[in-house]
Amino acid sequence: MPAMQKILSGRDLADYIQERQGRQARALIQSGGVQPKLAIIVTTKNPTIELYVKLKQRYGNDISVEVEVHRVPVSEAAELIDSLNNDDTVHGIIVQLPLSDVSMTDEIVNKVAPAKDVDALGKDAMYEPATPMAIMWLLAGYNINLVGKHILLIGRGKLVGAPLQKQMIASGLDVEVADRSTDLAQRALKADIIITATGNPGILTADMIKSGAVVVDAGVASESGKTVGDLADDVYDRDDLTMTPKKGGVGPLTVCALFENVLRAAREKI
Repeated sequence: MPAMQKILSGRDLADYIQERQGRQARALIQSGGVQPKLAIIVTTKNPTIELYVKLKQRYGNDISVEVEVHRVPVSEAAELIDSLNNDDTVHGIIVQLPLSDVSMTDEIVNKVAPAKDVDALGKDAMYEPATPMAIMWLLAGYNINLVGKHILLIGRGKLVGAPLQKQMIASGLDVEVADRSTDLAQRALKADIIITATGNPGILTADMIKSGAVVVDAGVASESGKTVGDLADDVYDRDDLTMTPKKGGVGPLTVCALFENVLRAAREKI
């Protein structure tokens, strides 16, 4: 690794958060008489989805949160959600996307009761979406000061870009969003902090980033059977940036953030 490059490792921070959440879950069980439980609804067979589900099951097991996986046809998802909404032992519900019929996405995710919508996909969600929460945790964990910095968000998706923009504006930060109509190269060069979450491999290249910038890659895509982010390979050759690694950046903290919401929902039952 080049001498001056600074790495934002989410994996290192996740270890501390996982330990804290384990203590909180055990306290809920022992003192509050509440066993935190997450229900995951899966409607399609997909290796990437199965990987994500296994990660959540393993994490839940590690911190004493029960994780139930329900594999059903998309035609039965709405009825299942109604049942889980009315089950007091279930504190969080996730609809694992994509659905086998993507045209039903909004209808299905909006069926989840807001008090159990720990993925914050529904229109009336009460919780913060996991990935924006993870990004803010990562920046705070490495003492990245956002005040007075020009922040560029690449992508305005409803899972990351849109809620993160809203949160940053509410905090009085200087934030700009780049979408398909933006001259990305010109805008990126002016940014002190770049957060990208488009799912377009290699969209941000080394010549688009100014020296000393902070770069957070929250993009996820599949390329030649491998999971990749938004940063081009040449970005990792730069020795003058503070940045997330190819693996272990935002991802580990996203799982932590999801379970933070599950634990919050479970505490409401005490």
